[in-house]
Amino acid sequence: QLQVEESGGGLAQPGGSLRLSCRIPGRALESRKAYGWYRQAPGKEREGVSCITSGTGTGYYGDSVKGRFYISKDYVNNTVYLEMDNLKPEDTGVYYCVVRCDYCSNFRCYNGLWGQGTQVTVSA
Repeated sequence: QLQVEESGGGLAQPGGSLRLSCRIPGRALESRKAYGWYRQAPGKEREGVSCITSGTGTGYYGDSVKGRFYISKDYVNNTVYLEMDNLKPEDTGVYYCVVRCDYCSNFRCYNGLWGQGTQVTVSA
C-alpha cells in the first residue's frame, strides 16, 4: 500500500510561519488528481483546511485560514506544500495530507489516500 509522507510540523509562535510538505516516496504527483489538507484540533472534529484541484491547480481554503495559508503543487519535487503564515493558537492541531483525491468540493479533498498526520502547535 502506498505511504503518504508528511513533514514540516512543529512549534511556532503566534504570528509565525510553518510549511508543511506531503509526498508519496517514489511516486510522482498526478495532474489529474486533487490534493488537500485537513486538521484536527484537540477535542474537536476533523475539518478541511485546503484543497488544490487537478489540472490548473486552483487552491481553495476554509474561511478560518483564507488569506493566511497557501497550498501548492511542485511537480519537480513531487510534493504538495501548505504554507502557513500569521499562525494563531487556534491553528494548533494534527494536520493530515490527503493525496490523489478524485475532486475538491468546498475546499475539501474527497476519496483520496490519507497520511498519518503531523503535529502543529502554535504557542507563545
